[in-house]
Amino acid sequence: MQGTGDLGYISGNGQVTLVAISDRGAAVQVNGTTLDGQALSLADLRGSVVVVNVWGDWCAECHAEMPDLLAAVEQTAGRAEFVGIDIRDPSVENAQAFVRNYQVPYPSFYDPDGALLLAFSGSALTPRTVPATVVLDRQGRVAASIIGRIPSTTTLTDLVEDVAGESSDG
Repeated sequence: MQGTGDLGYISGNGQVTLVAISDRGAAVQVNGTTLDGQALSLADLRGSVVVVNVWGDWCAECHAEMPDLLAAVEQTAGRAEFVGIDIRDPSVENAQAFVRNYQVPYPSFYDPDGALLLAFSGSALTPRTVPATVVLDRQGRVAASIIGRIPSTTTLTDLVEDVAGESSDG
């Protein structure tokens, strides 16, 4: 991982980690409030592959990866659900402006202190690693992670397709 000096976060290098089905931990339990004030729970998405992207409006790499992320949303439509976790933004208005600017079509949790990331323990996500993306299997377990900027749309869509193609009883 690359340090970022006094900025208070660690940028990754886009390293992709796959987790074997037999090595996956318990389902991730995340409940919270979205940027538009709605309640959201990842448990409500069980049965679907879910891509969780950790971002912040203040994060240059988050802005840089957004076109690839949005392309992946389109290319995996019907095969995956997407959810964001906005961390460490000083106001919900900053985060809402980011979502409007990029026309992000999926909900994001508002998590100014990064506390929701604690639910991903054992997956390499920390409140200091931004951006980061995880792919959850249909049971809600971490199946893959990308720490840092998504290397490409293809990288993410391939991960989604691999997880979506797994046997549902895995």
